[in-house]
Amino acid sequence: MSTAAEAASAAKAKDIRDRWLLSAPALLLIALASVGPLLIVLIYSFLAPGPYGDVKWEFSTEAWFNVFLSRDIFDGTISIADAHVSILWRSIKLAVATTIISLVFGFPTAYFIASRPPHIRSVWLFLITIPFWTNMLIRAFAIQEVIRNEGLANTILIKLGVISAPIQMLYTDFAILLGMAYVHLPLMVLPLYASMEKLDFRLVEAGYDLYATRFQVLRRIIIPLVKPGIIAGSILVFIPALSSYVIPRILGGGKNLMIGNLIELQFGQGRNWPLGAALSITLVIIVLAAMLYYVKNAGKTGGGHA
Repeated sequence: MSTAAEAASAAKAKDIRDRWLLSAPALLLIALASVGPLLIVLIYSFLAPGPYGDVKWEFSTEAWFNVFLSRDIFDGTISIADAHVSILWRSIKLAVATTIISLVFGFPTAYFIASRPPHIRSVWLFLITIPFWTNMLIRAFAIQEVIRNEGLANTILIKLGVISAPIQMLYTDFAILLGMAYVHLPLMVLPLYASMEKLDFRLVEAGYDLYATRFQVLRRIIIPLVKPGIIAGSILVFIPALSSYVIPRILGGGKNLMIGNLIELQFGQGRNWPLGAALSITLVIIVLAAMLYYVKNAGKTGGGHA
């Protein structure tokens, strides 16, 4: 009996070893392509800025100090870095708003597709994925043409007599929010559809048979069952929205900055690589905190299914 147990244990150990060996190339690639650059950025954040960009190999925590605080160059007074805090707050606010808008529009879209006959669903999914065929920069310019003062939206409103003068929509937070919601909406629809496709619609019919209202069916049957898709879609939308660079650059006009634009500014015109690196790590920390919150929330409410 002990011989059989030893043989089983050896076979299990060999299987684990073989799995690690098979995974080694992928793990090495991840370490070199992801962890390596992130480690370099972390090291740069603790160095001093060079006079013309780059870094001086002198240990310094000034970059981390300047993430949220600033020191007056004349009297050394310390105060809150209002610009950094406001940009960070705008980034989080717009990313959360983008996630909510994508969920509001993506949920009924995914439900509509999942409730169609199987041979029709692929057509609707095909239409959802079409925007991915176009570069994000092109899509940003398309939104710009719609909402600019002489664009499609203002032209229609003026001809209908709703407004007498163009509404300034471009180069505002609204423009950035609209662009990010448009770009990231498919990232919400696809995970939701993946969950709703597995939904047993007989449970929905049973709810109606028990005289439940549409809202009760939605709240007590559909949403709990598709919650993994809601969480996955929220993560897929929130993370790229928080670090968005192209959309704020085009639709924000360079004055409504987000954290991605601020980081690029430090590595470019600001020539303060340590501060840019510290801001980058701060962004990574925020993203990780958001992911841990989502995962923890999913584990509490969804159990093993989530």
